[in-house]
Amino acid sequence: MFCWYNYGMNTYRIADKIIQVDSIHNYVHEYFKGYAYNGIPDFTVQTSQADIDSERAKSSDGGNYSDEYIESLAIYRKISEKMPYYDSFLFHGSCISVNEEGYIFTAPSGTGKSTHSALWRKLLGERAVMVNDDKPIIRITNGRAYAYGTPFTGKHMLGNNIHVPVKAICVLHRSDTNHIEPSTLNGMYAEILRQTYRPYDVQALAKTLELLGMFGTMVKFYRLYCNMNLEAAEISYNAMKED
Repeated sequence: MFCWYNYGMNTYRIADKIIQVDSIHNYVHEYFKGYAYNGIPDFTVQTSQADIDSERAKSSDGGNYSDEYIESLAIYRKISEKMPYYDSFLFHGSCISVNEEGYIFTAPSGTGKSTHSALWRKLLGERAVMVNDDKPIIRITNGRAYAYGTPFTGKHMLGNNIHVPVKAICVLHRSDTNHIEPSTLNGMYAEILRQTYRPYDVQALAKTLELLGMFGTMVKFYRLYCNMNLEAAEISYNAMKED
């Protein structure tokens, strides 16, 4: 079977889908190399200079970055637009695996998702493995929700090309003291939706909302009010690991 590994065109396996990426610049292929896969693509994403210019215009600080980096954002967006048609959606959160079960922490940027995941890794040592520290993909299949690693790992570049069933998701809130409360998707819908990639395509958006509703019946939901001490990880882990 013929496989492209030349400049500008490669195939990758992300969330069990084979994606051909046809780019202008080579930067994205270095970024994606941990997901390289030899197979017939399920779909293709292709970029142009117009895509790069459009992506730059969306960013308030886009002028500070190279075309190569901005193109990687355009490709991330194009992939995210396609994934709902394959029962998957991209989610903004930090996902960690413990005993091969996934726990996702989400909140607005700067609240401390990555810091809280780091506390879990400090608490649990080698039992805790990063799936993705910024943008995992959630896939609904066979009656379960799975979190997949992606090349989109955020500023700390933490993640692995693995997937695990999602056990629980937690919205973080800053607080001087630590406590955790069980919730539901309905109870946190606006916050969860805000962190879910919402496609521009109407049909893909409708599919995303359908998948999100299914996700809400498959995992547990929590709110964690926390500081940045190790006690926060102890409290959240002890509550979220329970069946």
